[in-house]
Amino acid sequence: MVNTPRRPALPWLMVLCLSVTGVAHGHIRLPRLIGDGMVLQRDEIIRVWGWANPAERVSVTFLGQKRLARADSHGSWSVLVGPFPAGGPYEMTLQGRDRRIIHDILLGDVWLVSGQSNMEFAINDLKDRRQQAARANDPRIRLFMVKHCAALAPREDVSSQGWQPVTPASVLQFSAIGYLFGAQLQERYHVPIGLIQATWGGTTAETWMSAAALRAFPQFNTALGSLRAAESHRAEYERYVASMAAWYQKHAGEDLGQSATPAWSDPAVDPSHWPTIAQPRPDEAWGRDFNGFSALGWFRKDIDLPADWAGKSALLQLGRLEESDQTYFNGRLVGTTQGYDFLREYAVPGESVKAGRNVIVVRLVGATEAQEPALGMDGPEEAMKLSQGDATMSLVGAWYYQLGQGDKDLPLATPAILSARPSPTAPQYAPTVLFNGMIHPLRHFGLKGAIWYQGESNAEDHRSAEYRDLFPALIADWRAAWPDLPFLFVQLAGFGPNGPEPAESAWAELREAQGMALSLPHTAMASAVDVGDAADLHPQNKAAVAQRLALAAFRVGYGENVVSSGPTYRAMHIEAAAVRIEFDHVGSGLRVNDQYGYVRGFEIAGPDGKFRWARARQERDTVVVSNDDIQHPVAVRYDWTNTPDGNLFNREGLPATPFRTDAPRPARLLQRGGP
Repeated sequence: MVNTPRRPALPWLMVLCLSVTGVAHGHIRLPRLIGDGMVLQRDEIIRVWGWANPAERVSVTFLGQKRLARADSHGSWSVLVGPFPAGGPYEMTLQGRDRRIIHDILLGDVWLVSGQSNMEFAINDLKDRRQQAARANDPRIRLFMVKHCAALAPREDVSSQGWQPVTPASVLQFSAIGYLFGAQLQERYHVPIGLIQATWGGTTAETWMSAAALRAFPQFNTALGSLRAAESHRAEYERYVASMAAWYQKHAGEDLGQSATPAWSDPAVDPSHWPTIAQPRPDEAWGRDFNGFSALGWFRKDIDLPADWAGKSALLQLGRLEESDQTYFNGRLVGTTQGYDFLREYAVPGESVKAGRNVIVVRLVGATEAQEPALGMDGPEEAMKLSQGDATMSLVGAWYYQLGQGDKDLPLATPAILSARPSPTAPQYAPTVLFNGMIHPLRHFGLKGAIWYQGESNAEDHRSAEYRDLFPALIADWRAAWPDLPFLFVQLAGFGPNGPEPAESAWAELREAQGMALSLPHTAMASAVDVGDAADLHPQNKAAVAQRLALAAFRVGYGENVVSSGPTYRAMHIEAAAVRIEFDHVGSGLRVNDQYGYVRGFEIAGPDGKFRWARARQERDTVVVSNDDIQHPVAVRYDWTNTPDGNLFNREGLPATPFRTDAPRPARLLQRGGP
């Protein structure tokens, strides 16, 4: 059995992020954003910056303009050029003690693509990836991917492979929404488009905000204090990360278990001299087991089976593993899986099952993120067993293990080093760390706007009330670097089961909190409520989301008079035992997306506040809502569920935004998860 992950594991070095160090004598150094193939923002003053020797004079010549700068005592320098209209390709010349020429520069519109996993979801994750990639061949669209970096303090540069023109190969790992959005802009405006992707799946809003912005939220004071304390050990931690990188580079190709005779997958191997470790690994052992080692490990468990198991097929279950495995039963390969997401279930053929001693061996390549080392079994315990019919044998407990590369010369992680990790389990969750490592270094680079898809992690933690203030604060925080930045965001797609009767929903609360940010100028929301999947957090229809973000950009970013939103709630009027709902953003008119014309998704409540499913009908550009059991209605809700199935649109094909006419619940109830 072979499983594949929803997205590929990142190489270990993808999240290696060290602070900027001194530059070599006599050489100009530039941030990775400034290099061959870059797209600069048209019609705006452009900052060019970098590092040189202290007091060194640097000149920048571009499109007939020459600017001079002198590096400060830290070696930093910058100049301003422009503005210039769209065009290119051009060259830029920099002269200090040495001379550098940057080639193939385009002037156009630059958009920042950010958020968590639904924005990170790549072209390669689409079911129609081959067709999408085949169409992606446009050198006027350039891609810049910021590698994962959780940093304790603000960084001055990012890790990246640099600017890449769109080709069928380069687009595969790029954000599907980001690329499809950019392609629509290029097609409409015929100017070069630069897309900067800074994303990390599973992240909360606060990790994308600066420490200064989060000081307004006392609930983050403790976490920010811990980060400040850890910062005192950052230099030692970064030396450790660098030494680990060097160790992996030297030993990554080794595997003592495969080169041994017999190989460690062979049940004839005597494991009595191997150490043992409890599996599944407890949460507190993250980053501690194996001294932070996560490259390769072999795990073995010997079990005794009764005679009546012999010769009969069995089901081997191992739970979730960190991170990719090859699993053997009595020396026979019974399954392999790449990626953490899957519960391992492997069929063991009857001829491999014996009475008495049987041997299970798991070859594991560990979690591949430098600040989140993990190697082993995560359970849950009930999913770690061997079964045959109704008979089961638990595999929880002690397993023999050996490291595939051994531990020779492995750098030691001291307690100070371990304390300097932003978080021992998931560094990307810590407040500020992704702002520090992935947003702050971009602050000097001119942008046309930003697109954002995030909120699932805040909804899962039942923090929707907090998001009402947190999300606008994030937008304001980014605008400290990019004043009046057009900020376009995605309202969460449907996910999770709905009950048979109307109920509260953390996802509906989060969608409401997102919509509240529209009170800020130069913002727009692209609703994805109709393209979700109750069983999949990562729905496939990214093209619809990109198209709606593009409509928002046409209006907010480029000033066009286009319909970019579906119907939104404006007012309610109680008419006897019914409620009439009025809408804004009806475009050329309301449309019910149903062959029978029934309007789905409405709930209605009487004085008791209990919501019931409602009968709803369209009357021109209003909807009349009622329920025979409610004679005195007081409130209405629409699509107030985890996975909405409402069918109200405007004739432009954009879905109505979920809403409620009653007041939002108090924050204290939301934070407790109250009714």
